[in-house]
Amino acid sequence: MAEQDQTPVFQLQRMYLKDLSLEQPNSPQILLEQQQPQVDIQLQMSAEGVTEGLFEVSVMATVTTKVADKTLFLVEAKQAGIFEIRNLPADQLQGVLGVVCPQMIYPYLRAIVSDVCTRAGFPPILLAEVNFQAMYEAQQQAQAGNGAGEVSIN
Repeated sequence: MAEQDQTPVFQLQRMYLKDLSLEQPNSPQILLEQQQPQVDIQLQMSAEGVTEGLFEVSVMATVTTKVADKTLFLVEAKQAGIFEIRNLPADQLQGVLGVVCPQMIYPYLRAIVSDVCTRAGFPPILLAEVNFQAMYEAQQQAQAGNGAGEVSIN
Protein backbone atom coordinates (compact mmCIF):
# COMPACT_ATOMS: atom_id res chain seq x y z
CA MET A 1 0.00 0.00 0.00
CA ALA A 2 2.76 2.47 0.87
CA GLU A 3 4.23 2.06 -2.63
CA GLN A 4 0.89 2.96 -4.25
CA ASP A 5 0.83 6.17 -2.20
CA GLN A 6 4.06 7.27 -3.92
CA THR A 7 2.79 6.74 -7.48
CA PRO A 8 3.08 9.99 -9.45
CA VAL A 9 -0.30 11.57 -10.25
CA PHE A 10 -1.00 14.10 -12.98
CA GLN A 11 -4.61 14.87 -13.84
CA LEU A 12 -6.54 17.83 -15.17
CA GLN A 13 -9.42 18.47 -12.76
CA ARG A 14 -11.05 21.42 -14.53
CA MET A 15 -10.42 23.89 -17.35
CA TYR A 16 -12.16 27.27 -17.27
CA LEU A 17 -12.17 30.83 -18.58
CA LYS A 18 -11.08 32.89 -15.59
CA ASP A 19 -11.22 36.39 -17.06
CA LEU A 20 -12.23 38.01 -20.34
CA SER A 21 -12.44 41.64 -21.38
CA LEU A 22 -12.93 43.49 -24.65
CA GLU A 23 -12.61 47.23 -25.00
CA GLN A 24 -13.21 49.45 -28.03
CA PRO A 25 -12.56 52.86 -26.45
CA ASN A 26 -12.48 54.88 -29.68
CA SER A 27 -15.46 53.36 -31.50
CA PRO A 28 -17.23 54.21 -33.70
CA GLN A 29 -14.97 56.97 -35.10
CA ILE A 30 -11.84 54.82 -35.31
CA LEU A 31 -13.71 52.18 -37.32
CA LEU A 32 -13.76 54.62 -40.24
CA GLU A 33 -9.93 54.74 -40.39
CA GLN A 34 -8.37 53.12 -43.44
CA GLN A 35 -4.89 52.57 -41.99
CA GLN A 36 -3.49 49.12 -41.26
CA PRO A 37 -3.63 48.49 -37.49
CA GLN A 38 -0.60 47.49 -35.42
CA VAL A 39 -1.10 44.44 -33.22
CA ASP A 40 0.81 43.82 -29.98
CA ILE A 41 0.41 40.47 -28.21
CA GLN A 42 1.68 39.79 -24.69
CA LEU A 43 1.52 36.41 -22.94
CA GLN A 44 1.87 35.67 -19.24
CA MET A 45 1.76 32.41 -17.35
CA SER A 46 1.31 31.79 -13.65
CA ALA A 47 1.02 28.79 -11.37
CA GLU A 48 0.08 28.62 -7.72
CA GLY A 49 -0.90 26.02 -5.19
CA VAL A 50 -4.58 25.76 -4.30
CA THR A 51 -4.41 23.00 -1.69
CA GLU A 52 -2.14 20.01 -1.14
CA GLY A 53 -1.55 18.43 -4.55
CA LEU A 54 -3.82 20.86 -6.46
CA PHE A 55 -2.47 23.72 -8.57
CA GLU A 56 -4.10 26.46 -10.60
CA VAL A 57 -2.19 27.25 -13.79
CA SER A 58 -3.28 30.14 -15.99
CA VAL A 59 -2.19 31.61 -19.29
CA MET A 60 -3.18 35.20 -20.10
CA ALA A 61 -3.07 36.97 -23.44
CA THR A 62 -3.29 40.73 -23.87
CA VAL A 63 -3.94 41.79 -27.47
CA THR A 64 -3.71 45.51 -28.17
CA THR A 65 -4.59 46.72 -31.67
CA LYS A 66 -3.92 50.36 -32.55
CA VAL A 67 -4.43 52.63 -35.53
CA ALA A 68 -1.90 55.45 -35.32
CA ASP A 69 -1.78 56.11 -31.56
CA LYS A 70 -5.41 55.28 -30.83
CA THR A 71 -6.60 51.92 -29.55
CA LEU A 72 -8.84 50.11 -32.01
CA PHE A 73 -9.53 47.29 -29.57
CA LEU A 74 -8.01 45.58 -26.56
CA VAL A 75 -8.66 41.97 -25.57
CA GLU A 76 -7.52 40.42 -22.30
CA ALA A 77 -8.26 36.76 -21.77
CA LYS A 78 -7.11 34.40 -19.01
CA GLN A 79 -7.65 30.66 -19.39
CA ALA A 80 -6.95 28.53 -16.34
CA GLY A 81 -6.92 24.94 -15.24
CA ILE A 82 -6.83 23.09 -11.95
CA PHE A 83 -4.36 20.23 -12.01
CA GLU A 84 -3.86 17.44 -9.50
CA ILE A 85 -0.15 16.77 -9.29
CA ARG A 86 1.23 14.51 -6.57
CA ASN A 87 4.40 12.62 -5.76
CA LEU A 88 6.72 14.41 -8.15
CA PRO A 89 10.17 15.68 -7.20
CA ALA A 90 10.24 19.48 -6.86
CA ASP A 91 12.39 20.00 -9.96
CA GLN A 92 9.98 17.92 -12.08
CA LEU A 93 6.95 19.63 -10.53
CA GLN A 94 8.19 23.05 -11.63
CA GLY A 95 8.69 21.75 -15.18
CA VAL A 96 5.19 20.29 -15.30
CA LEU A 97 3.67 23.54 -14.00
CA GLY A 98 5.75 25.69 -16.35
CA VAL A 99 5.54 23.59 -19.53
CA VAL A 100 3.02 20.75 -19.59
CA CYS A 101 0.06 22.53 -17.98
CA PRO A 102 0.31 25.71 -20.11
CA GLN A 103 0.56 23.55 -23.24
CA MET A 104 -2.80 22.01 -22.34
CA ILE A 105 -4.44 25.37 -21.59
CA TYR A 106 -3.10 27.44 -24.50
CA PRO A 107 -5.25 26.01 -27.35
CA TYR A 108 -8.38 27.06 -25.47
CA LEU A 109 -6.99 30.56 -24.96
CA ARG A 110 -6.16 30.83 -28.68
CA ALA A 111 -9.74 29.89 -29.60
CA ILE A 112 -11.24 32.39 -27.15
CA VAL A 113 -9.14 35.31 -28.41
CA SER A 114 -9.98 34.51 -32.02
CA ASP A 115 -13.69 34.16 -31.25
CA VAL A 116 -13.90 37.40 -29.25
CA CYS A 117 -12.22 39.38 -32.04
CA THR A 118 -14.63 37.94 -34.60
CA ARG A 119 -17.68 38.62 -32.44
CA ALA A 120 -16.46 42.21 -31.97
CA GLY A 121 -16.58 42.68 -35.75
CA PHE A 122 -12.86 42.37 -36.48
CA PRO A 123 -10.83 39.75 -38.31
CA PRO A 124 -9.74 36.97 -35.95
CA ILE A 125 -6.42 37.35 -34.18
CA LEU A 126 -4.65 34.00 -34.40
CA LEU A 127 -2.14 33.63 -31.60
CA ALA A 128 1.04 31.89 -32.75
CA GLU A 129 2.13 28.56 -31.34
CA VAL A 130 4.25 28.95 -28.21
CA ASN A 131 7.27 26.93 -27.14
CA PHE A 132 6.56 26.77 -23.42
CA GLN A 133 9.70 24.70 -22.87
CA ALA A 134 11.88 27.55 -24.21
CA MET A 135 9.89 30.12 -22.19
CA TYR A 136 10.32 28.03 -19.04
CA GLU A 137 14.05 27.61 -19.58
CA ALA A 138 14.48 31.37 -20.15
CA GLN A 139 12.48 32.07 -17.01
CA GLN A 140 14.63 29.59 -15.04
CA GLN A 141 17.80 31.34 -16.22
CA ALA A 142 16.36 34.71 -15.27
CA GLN A 143 15.44 33.40 -11.82
CA ALA A 144 18.93 32.00 -11.33
CA GLY A 145 20.20 35.53 -11.90
CA ASN A 146 17.92 37.25 -9.37
CA GLY A 147 17.11 34.45 -6.89
CA ALA A 148 13.31 34.55 -7.34
CA GLY A 149 11.37 31.36 -6.65
CA GLU A 150 7.94 31.92 -8.22
CA VAL A 151 6.89 30.50 -11.57
CA SER A 152 5.91 33.47 -13.73
CA ILE A 153 6.61 33.59 -17.43
CA ASN A 154 6.11 36.80 -19.39
